[in-house]
Amino acid sequence: MTSGVVAMVFGGLVPGFLLGLLRYSVAQEIAEVLRVDPAVLLDPRKPPPAAATGLDGVDAIRAALAHYHQRPIRVVPVDEVQRHVAHAWLTYQHAHYTQLLRALPNLLDAAHTTPSLLLPAYRITACVLVKLGEADLAWLAADRAVTAATGDPIGTGTATIAVAQALRALGRDRLALTAAVAGAGTAADDGVRGTLLLQAAMAAAGCGECRRVEDLIDHAATLADRHTVHDDPHHTTFGPIAVLLARFLTALHLGDADEAVYRHEQAVRRDDWRLLPAEHRAAHLIDAARAYLQTGDLAKGGHTLAAADAVAPAEVRLRPAARTLVTEIAHHGPAVASVARLATRIGLTR
Repeated sequence: MTSGVVAMVFGGLVPGFLLGLLRYSVAQEIAEVLRVDPAVLLDPRKPPPAAATGLDGVDAIRAALAHYHQRPIRVVPVDEVQRHVAHAWLTYQHAHYTQLLRALPNLLDAAHTTPSLLLPAYRITACVLVKLGEADLAWLAADRAVTAATGDPIGTGTATIAVAQALRALGRDRLALTAAVAGAGTAADDGVRGTLLLQAAMAAAGCGECRRVEDLIDHAATLADRHTVHDDPHHTTFGPIAVLLARFLTALHLGDADEAVYRHEQAVRRDDWRLLPAEHRAAHLIDAARAYLQTGDLAKGGHTLAAADAVAPAEVRLRPAARTLVTEIAHHGPAVASVARLATRIGLTR
């Protein structure tokens, strides 16, 4: 795909109602990103093909994103949409990704009648797509979240968190760093600002900028020390434990597995570790297992990966990166028998 088309699609420069004015060849390129029929983009009034009605999982979300400009099938009361959004966040935090994938297309459709709820719907969509290795679609959903947040400084900041996560998943760390730093500069909430600083630090680690990583995390740590977490209204899980986990992950990205292991072992002894959502804890444990593997401690790596599976099975069994790690550890021998059993259970044995 040409860079111009990428800019149009992901930069939010082509509203849905203008897609029909594009040349067919351009529409084909856009359709390749969404993996939908170009006719859907050229004629937004045309219903999806019959085969699409049975889609589920990521394909159903892809179809929902392709039809974002259409009127919803029915108008859903605001309080009902609010309940669905709250339930979607809980489902995500418990890492019930299969259930969430089934719910999101209808949620995206219903939220179009309530712009303030369209932002979290797109943000949740971007989050789960990053988890499942669909970073291109996650970027698109995150961009839609930014558009939905227009005029809302806190909403723009939370949407930018999703943008940074998607860009990092795409390997575009420099762009993620730029977006996160810019978002942190205008964020109107300490939790959102601190989370953007941590996203920026992780992107800086991907760019190999050690000193900038330290500066960004230290800045976030200052915010965390004065940030009081109540019910986490913006779903950032920001606080001192998030800062420590960021120090772990940036060390891992920078190639210092020993430092990463040290930070991990500090983190899991803290009281606030247990307060993190299951999704967050399991995701960290998968990364910690990778750190142990890099230090050559296969036994701890295996036990940590098995612990992640106990906390949130879908985090291990559905995420492509986690499944790869299961295979790597399982093939190292009997010292990690629990992982070998896990690999067999989820069909990763040869």
